[in-house]
Amino acid sequence: MKVYDLSQPLNQECSFWPYYPPFEVKYIKRKAEHGVNAQYIQTSNHMGTHLDAPRHFVTGGRTIDEIPVEWLCGPGVIVDLRDEMHDLAVYTPEMIERRVTVKPGDILFLNTGWGRYGQFGEEPDEERYIHMHPGAHPDLVPWLLEKKIHIWGMDCISTDHPMNLPIGRFLGKGMQGHCDRVRAKAEALFGGPEGVAKLFPDSAYQLTHNALFPHDCMHVENLGGDLDAAELQNKRMVLGVFPWKFRGGEAAFCRAVAFQGAWPAEV
Repeated sequence: MKVYDLSQPLNQECSFWPYYPPFEVKYIKRKAEHGVNAQYIQTSNHMGTHLDAPRHFVTGGRTIDEIPVEWLCGPGVIVDLRDEMHDLAVYTPEMIERRVTVKPGDILFLNTGWGRYGQFGEEPDEERYIHMHPGAHPDLVPWLLEKKIHIWGMDCISTDHPMNLPIGRFLGKGMQGHCDRVRAKAEALFGGPEGVAKLFPDSAYQLTHNALFPHDCMHVENLGGDLDAAELQNKRMVLGVFPWKFRGGEAAFCRAVAFQGAWPAEV
């Protein structure tokens, strides 16, 4: 059996979600003075590879510590969508099903290729990573529920399309105008203002968060690491998502892992 790390590194250099506080770290003890190295961190939960629990959007939703441990590790698939992804692309159930069979209850990871634009990717580009990433087509929501999937994820800063996020709605309005550039590109791709309004209506704002969390369908954002490994693409394997046992947590940093091959006969 071979183990693959599907997580992005995380430190103070990592891009953070717009309007959220950044990751801050400092030493509070050093070996030369105190005989030990110790660090203090202050951060939001929503950067680096992390798992969003339903509590993130549902007042009485499950928190990280309330997620059944059996949901966090089990059979699943990694789906290679890179050949159909581009700035502001949408991924659909049809794209997934053309490549692999997804079984009820699977853990589902999508490889869009966008991890390469993250802070520690091969082509770091913070604006492209945050503003132009692919996102879920509305049809993905009922499909995930039909498949009874509790954990899914991708290598983007959000599961939602930028036009269903502040990125495409109001980010930078009156300043850098980021959202105006995103909207102009979306209108060119999806049939003008009418096409954008149809695909990304106001009712679909933060769609995958609002529509899925009430059904305990939650997601991992910012996958990375070995996600591009050729031997993992469009294959079934055991996948795991391991957050710390954060009591009351609406999200938590996590290590995402793929286990490929037979388990040892003896442990």
